[in-house]
Amino acid sequence: MKFGIIGNTDKAGLADAVEALIQKLDASNESYVLDREVFSLLEGKSKKSSAGRCTTVDECVGEADILVAFGGDGTILNAARAVGPRSTPILGVNLGKLGFLAELAPDEIEAAIGDILKRQYVIEERLILEASFPSDSGKKTHALNDIVIGKSSYTTLIDLETHIDGSFAVTYRADGLVLSTPTGSTAYALSNGGPIVVPTSRVIGITPIAPHTLSGRPLIVPDESSIRVIAHANGDEVSFFADGQLAASYRSPVEIQLKSASFKAKLIKRVDRSYFDVLRAKLMWGKDPRGV
Repeated sequence: MKFGIIGNTDKAGLADAVEALIQKLDASNESYVLDREVFSLLEGKSKKSSAGRCTTVDECVGEADILVAFGGDGTILNAARAVGPRSTPILGVNLGKLGFLAELAPDEIEAAIGDILKRQYVIEERLILEASFPSDSGKKTHALNDIVIGKSSYTTLIDLETHIDGSFAVTYRADGLVLSTPTGSTAYALSNGGPIVVPTSRVIGITPIAPHTLSGRPLIVPDESSIRVIAHANGDEVSFFADGQLAASYRSPVEIQLKSASFKAKLIKRVDRSYFDVLRAKLMWGKDPRGV
């Protein structure tokens, strides 16, 4: 089994965490490759790095049986984007604050790798969204968390004419719209009043951003659905974001078509940890904020 190692070099503690992984892999005689930026960071801090060959992220993905990503959820989203249809399993190590995707703590690396080498782990398949733009033939973008339709002007509301499987559903008048996977239900959708969705569920969430009317409510549809949204913003530009990254901007009216991608992301999870364990830990779910 070969491991690919990537990470966010801006995160404190990255070098020590990667070194702990390398020591475990060396002791187990397992092979690995490192992204060039991680490799350079280890050399700069006089950490052991000679056993792992320096490569690009794309080469890491291409050679690895398992991709280990150190950072926060943004690092995992970037890793999923790099993996794409190859569907290389990703193990996330959280060096950030919250971390729903990168839920493994640095002090759990040795035990987690031991479990993986013994084949004692779970691979969860996560829905990927695929968005296309009829006015821009051939352009597609993918997202593990969400596709967000946003406005370019602070004062402009967008009319978001939403169709599901060819049938008109609703026109949201709002600041924008979040089209989310179950994985992304705890991201931007949640902050806009969307529900928490168990990430293995087969659904897509549609959540308006600051709707202009109280009747603008979130909607959950099956993941087999074909979603079509026509955005009207009085001729202003409308921007589209995939997992927080700007994917495209067009002058309105503009149409986006969205469906489940033909491939899924694969995240490695520990056998002894459930999604509800993560919710309780990360959101202090069920805790009394008064501390009583």
